[in-house]
Amino acid sequence: MRFALIIALLCSFQSFSQDSLRISLRQADSLFIKNNLILLAERFRIDAAQASVIQAKLWDNPTLSTEWNIYNPTKKQVLDVGRGGQKIISIEQVLVTAGKRSKQVALSLENARMTEYEFLDLLRLLKFELRSNFFDIFFLQNTLNRYLRQIETLQSTVAAFEMQYEKNNVSLRELLRLKALLFQLNNDKTEILFQLAEKQKTVKTLLNSEQPVKPLVVETELNRYRLATDDVASLSELALQNRGDVKVAESFARQAELNYQLQKALAVPNLRLGATYDQSGSYVNNYTGLTLGADLPFFNKNQGNIKVAKTMIEYQKGVRVQKQNAVTNEVAAALQKVRYAENMVQSVDSKFTEQFELLNKGVLENFQKRNLTLLEFIDLIETYSESIRELNRLKADRVGAYEELNFTVGQELFN
Repeated sequence: MRFALIIALLCSFQSFSQDSLRISLRQADSLFIKNNLILLAERFRIDAAQASVIQAKLWDNPTLSTEWNIYNPTKKQVLDVGRGGQKIISIEQVLVTAGKRSKQVALSLENARMTEYEFLDLLRLLKFELRSNFFDIFFLQNTLNRYLRQIETLQSTVAAFEMQYEKNNVSLRELLRLKALLFQLNNDKTEILFQLAEKQKTVKTLLNSEQPVKPLVVETELNRYRLATDDVASLSELALQNRGDVKVAESFARQAELNYQLQKALAVPNLRLGATYDQSGSYVNNYTGLTLGADLPFFNKNQGNIKVAKTMIEYQKGVRVQKQNAVTNEVAAALQKVRYAENMVQSVDSKFTEQFELLNKGVLENFQKRNLTLLEFIDLIETYSESIRELNRLKADRVGAYEELNFTVGQELFN
């Protein structure tokens, strides 16, 4: 099973350049906004919330009722509703009092705004996931390419050693040690392929694409990740202004206030205004009367719901303050990660990579000329491979830290 999976991953990587989706970060963002199914579905929630505002603005329908004479025993006539018969027609309209309708509309409007804030927060979360995986794929592919070149070189060396072993020019111990190194590099390569497969799965789902993604990243795009300010207070203020989840918490607090006002208004009875026509059943024929009715608030004054609504105001205030504190702490932590990652990258000598590449190019040649022992050759190969892997991981961590700061602030800080 594992062998088959490895073969499948290798085959997919070999055809990667032919059927992959080669896109920049900006193009990935655009495709994400256009194609992501979760965002498309979430827009229907916004439409539904806006429709609830329309519903809240509507007046109650009037009520029409009629009463018909089924049978007149004097005339022995069924449905005696003509001129000499009897029928009653009534119409009634509820008149909403105490501003209930306007308060319900205000509550529905705030709920619709909250739905939009939830959409923005979902967009922030998914965009961060997309960008994190996008750059992870880029740096993992860079590492994988280096491993493939190392493996190709080492395979040639092992083949040459096998020929020399057949001629008794090298020992079996030396041949097996080289094969063990090749095996280790192949294992590392497989691990990278597994990681790439998981990252590709996530990105393809976010972009609603069947093609694997090949990130197009240039050095200038990576260099734009620089802090213009490291002031926690100003960045926290930006986060409190921009983040959708903060706006949602604030909206819940406003809704609690609006609901409290609505529940107090519901304690005031509505009026029922109507008119009645009675053909023959009143003290005069063709009687027309005006009706006016209201519930008497003797027992139910909505006091339970009012108390619940008042309690929820204090609860939502606490939730809002807790969210603001959490956001401030998140910004501080994200900023600290940026500092750590940047300091670590800056601590690496700028000439380190170039010098290491030059050394790596000369390793095989010097080994073939016997200027290096087998142990020195293996040590250099292992050191180079591990250093390349860690360096790319460090670069990915650096970009990831900046993107996390974008995420926590809720705004793109690095243009």
